[in-house]
Amino acid sequence: MRFDELRNEQKSLGKLIPKASPEERAELLTKAEQLKQDVRAAESEQNEADEAAKKLLLQLGNIVHGDVPVGGEEDFTVLETHGTIRDFAAEGFEAKDHLELGESLGAIDVERGAKVSGSRFYYLTGVGALLELALVNAAIAQATEAGFIPMLTPALVRPRAMEGTGFLGQAAENVYHLEKDDYYLVGTSEVPLAAYHMDEIIDADKLPLRYAGFSPCFRREAGTYGKDTRGIFRVHQFDKVEMFSYVAPEDAEAEHKRLLDWEKQWLTSLELPFQVIDVATGDLGASASRKFDCEAWIPTQGKYRELTSASNCDGFQARRLSIRYREGKKTAPLSTLNGTLCAVPRTIVAILENHQQADGSVRVPPVLRPYLGGREVLEPIAK
Repeated sequence: MRFDELRNEQKSLGKLIPKASPEERAELLTKAEQLKQDVRAAESEQNEADEAAKKLLLQLGNIVHGDVPVGGEEDFTVLETHGTIRDFAAEGFEAKDHLELGESLGAIDVERGAKVSGSRFYYLTGVGALLELALVNAAIAQATEAGFIPMLTPALVRPRAMEGTGFLGQAAENVYHLEKDDYYLVGTSEVPLAAYHMDEIIDADKLPLRYAGFSPCFRREAGTYGKDTRGIFRVHQFDKVEMFSYVAPEDAEAEHKRLLDWEKQWLTSLELPFQVIDVATGDLGASASRKFDCEAWIPTQGKYRELTSASNCDGFQARRLSIRYREGKKTAPLSTLNGTLCAVPRTIVAILENHQQADGSVRVPPVLRPYLGGREVLEPIAK
């Protein structure tokens, strides 16, 4: 406010100087020099205030949808269940966990992963590597058929992209930062997909825009000491296929349900038993107003575990990344949504455990067979 007043006074004074007498002009020039300094000082104060306000605004999370259950991580609501949980005892054998199965198949090597990179790292070898490629190709095929544009995205992003998507607030402890170059390793391709249209105005008739991104993902897994330390369920590096949508605000809730339907279609095609939950307020994170998770049954854990998430971020990310849509003469922030289609390691865990057979082999779901050379069963390798 003070800057604007001083700037207007400076402009008015500038118009008077050419018309002034020599005596008046000297006095006006002195006043103009003082005003110039005052304007600079006021502008600096205003810029500092703007930056402080921006920092405060970036600390605010999204407004939570009114239907979201209130509470912490365990206070979710189960919306639906799908598939049949196998009774291995009735089939006459005890289920093995994914690591034991993966090692016997020559598919997973965590021992050498730890030797080379430390805990929570792993190698996918032989049929394990082929299974990942099959999952990625099948997931991209489903997304492409649904109208998503396939994308291979950067794994390194600048601070604004990470901050704009909401990952430098409460989630910052799980983000890898390369301080020397000031780049961040993404924990999901949601980040580069959200920033893809940063500082752009999109014509309303081009909406919805849907992208399916494949990328490596990196997470520090801070605060999970002692959790899921066996195998590849919780790791520092993994690959993922992520769906991302830009839509008009009035279409956001319907798009959220569509993303969930595509995730359910995917898990059903893999013949996995799963449940859908409405995530509680305390487990939403900063950017989502509402989130649905699909949790697959993990036999050796005796419980459902998260495999996919679908989040409605409304205009939260669009405002922070300056992404708007134009309808007629009106421009406004649009809505962004994201949904995991295939987080590879966890999906491999679910497939190995749910489709194992008494002889240690693993049945391949039909949707993956074309990408595995028609292979119907993964067989243990000879010792």
